[in-house]
Amino acid sequence: MKLCRYIITCVFLLPGFVFELKGQEVEKANMAGKEVYMLKSKVSGSDTVPHVMLSEVKIVPRWRFRNKRERRVYSRLVRNIKVTLPYAKIAAAKLEEINAHLAQLESEKERKEYLRVAEKKLFQEFEQPLRKLSFSQGRLLIKLIDRETGDTSYNLIKEYKGSFSAFFWQSVARLFGSNLKAEYDAEREDRMIEHIIIMIENGML
Repeated sequence: MKLCRYIITCVFLLPGFVFELKGQEVEKANMAGKEVYMLKSKVSGSDTVPHVMLSEVKIVPRWRFRNKRERRVYSRLVRNIKVTLPYAKIAAAKLEEINAHLAQLESEKERKEYLRVAEKKLFQEFEQPLRKLSFSQGRLLIKLIDRETGDTSYNLIKEYKGSFSAFFWQSVARLFGSNLKAEYDAEREDRMIEHIIIMIENGML
């Protein structure tokens, strides 16, 4: 960890060192499912510039509000996203963990038993916190789960619990004005939400 901090400090705080990096070739790679950028090593005189991995950093400008109403909507979204985004990220991590374990099981009986136990543990851990969410936060969480997992809540329920369960919970969600089939649209409908998430992850909100 100390070495990593030292390298990061060198890259971003020493002007001369940064100057040396400008001419280096950058290549894209996939590590643990994440896209990263790496600088190829380079010999400069008697020194070798270290091989540094650069994670992608999204830069966005401040949101330009058209009116006071949009500013209020934005502020409310910031509060709700800070509440729900951690749950969506946990859901993605749990899903990855469950899929990895299921891949090691050979029989359908073992898979069903594992899913039954996993579901029980998830309910015990998250039922009470999730019950405290407002309706608007619940609808937002459904979309954020799609953002983080790459699949809608409806499809996830259908895959792990079957078509009937997915249909049942979709019907219940509809009664409360929600839609488990809601997809995340970062480019259009959910552009403001995406902007806020990037700002939060960059430590700007």
